[in-house]
Amino acid sequence: MGVWCPADDAELAAGWRLWLELSDRVYPDPSWDGTPADAIRQVRELLAACESIRLDYLAETARPSVALLQLLQSMPFVASFPVDLWHDDTHPLDVERAELLHGDLASFASHVAGVRAALARGGGWVELDRRPWGLPVD
Repeated sequence: MGVWCPADDAELAAGWRLWLELSDRVYPDPSWDGTPADAIRQVRELLAACESIRLDYLAETARPSVALLQLLQSMPFVASFPVDLWHDDTHPLDVERAELLHGDLASFASHVAGVRAALARGGGWVELDRRPWGLPVD
């Protein structure tokens, strides 16, 4: 993941908002028993929040940060495959399909963890980000 360092208060606030949004779980854990469409709805809600942050940030600054915009715009790109594949699947999951869904969401979860880490380093929040995203606490 790239290096991000906020240049002004608007960028710092947008980065903080994104870090907070990414702090919530956006995919189900292995015990979850909903449908794939339910899981993807959570991902889409996160993507909508990212777009809101991007638009608010662009409205607040005359010189937007390319690094921050790249972090924000990377989210829908990386999520596009699982969203396209599972968004309309309303059938209950069996063990095999659950494994497929989790596998398809794994790269998105890894990307989210990388974005969170970059934001934490650049924003000075590393001490707040002790747990990698999506992983259980020991």
